[in-house]
Amino acid sequence: MVLRLYDTLTRQKVDFAPVDPKHVRMYVCGPTVYDFAHIGNARPVIVFDVLFRLLRYVYGEAHVAYARNVTDVDDKINARAHESGISIRELTDGTLRQFHADIAALGCLPPTEEPRATDHIEGMKALIERLVARGVAYVAEEHVLFSVAAMDRLPGAPRYGALARRSLDEMLAGARVDVAPYKRDPMDFVLWKPSSGVQPGWPSPCGIAMPGRPGWHIECSAMATAKLLEPFGGGLSCEDPGRNVFDIHGGGIDLVFPHHENEIAQSCCAFGTTRMANVWMHNGFLQVEGQKMSKSLGNFVTINALLSTDMFGGRCWHGDVLRLAMLRTHYRQPIDWTAKALEEAEHALDDWYDGAPAEGPPDAGVIEALSDDLNTPLAVARLHGLADARARAATLKLLGFSLDRAALANLARAAVSVDPAAVEALVAARSAARAARNWAESDRLRDDLLAMGVAIKDGKDGTTWEVKR
Repeated sequence: MVLRLYDTLTRQKVDFAPVDPKHVRMYVCGPTVYDFAHIGNARPVIVFDVLFRLLRYVYGEAHVAYARNVTDVDDKINARAHESGISIRELTDGTLRQFHADIAALGCLPPTEEPRATDHIEGMKALIERLVARGVAYVAEEHVLFSVAAMDRLPGAPRYGALARRSLDEMLAGARVDVAPYKRDPMDFVLWKPSSGVQPGWPSPCGIAMPGRPGWHIECSAMATAKLLEPFGGGLSCEDPGRNVFDIHGGGIDLVFPHHENEIAQSCCAFGTTRMANVWMHNGFLQVEGQKMSKSLGNFVTINALLSTDMFGGRCWHGDVLRLAMLRTHYRQPIDWTAKALEEAEHALDDWYDGAPAEGPPDAGVIEALSDDLNTPLAVARLHGLADARARAATLKLLGFSLDRAALANLARAAVSVDPAAVEALVAARSAARAARNWAESDRLRDDLLAMGVAIKDGKDGTTWEVKR
């Protein structure tokens, strides 16, 4: 089996060949923990959880390292903590706990590494000082900035903008750069900035007297280095460029520029490499009921709200339903998040969850589909036609589904406001009519149940029922 992945840098599918098959390494940009994660945030979490599971299936669980960072120092965090009257740590700890609970309900495995930015400040400072020493960063008015022009002059460095494939004018517009007198060039971006007042601060690098805090982009370069290079013989102490590249870097398409472009610039210039990662993967945008998600439009939907309230589609949903609804669209394509799509996903799961044990290997056709750049729509189509219930259950388990039919059914019953006691009474009355061979009354009661959205099934152990919408 050959695993093929679409590389954003080259704009083509490539055969995946890890640097070291015994240590397959993937880094994905994680949450900025200042508020509930919305359903758009869930997309990369689910997409790269499926890839993580596939890599573990192919290379073995012990041979795959998946790092997903937590951004817990950020101006949005500072502002929210100040508004709430709590400490930054209290805000980020609470938000991170909620994030973990929400994505666990979506069937996502914990990553093998989850670095927090505030635990890697020293690593960020070391990278910054290395960039200054190599002449691609400079100190100005208590800031440290990366010089794009200096990068373009550095022998062996990649071309800035290669990932985004944008012209200089397009990059200037897309980056929404601050016009600051201390910048040598408008494209230069911040590696370190001064802190004051309630802003968190640490002793600054490069001899700067005022305490400061890191820029966003340097955080990911430092955390990827700490978790995916240093344990495997790479990192700042290694001068071998071949050991300073990991396998896969992922995130949402909105991160291509400037965030991932700037990560590449920092890491490649620090380590003397032409690549930071061998494959760059990005999931597409998400909109809600045909519109861009926005609080002003009233369609800003959080994962937690979908799981626990009736704000979307008039009901709450099982995490498996959200997961399947996401995977029915290919990860690189835009997705329209609709109540109808959730209903269709729920119906599919209701058909698939038949109590079969998840024994044996997953379906080979599904594995083949996933191996073609995570073709989850094809994998889902294959599941619809899969007759072997045990293979289907094993495949669903591999894909991260709970197989919890009871929980799925309970939410479905609640969704149509069915009174279980009333249903049980009608089912009992119908059973009594059948026992008395009163077929007309039995049929009438069956029709009453169907009108309520309840389907019944007669078996050797009695009559069972479930909600059908």
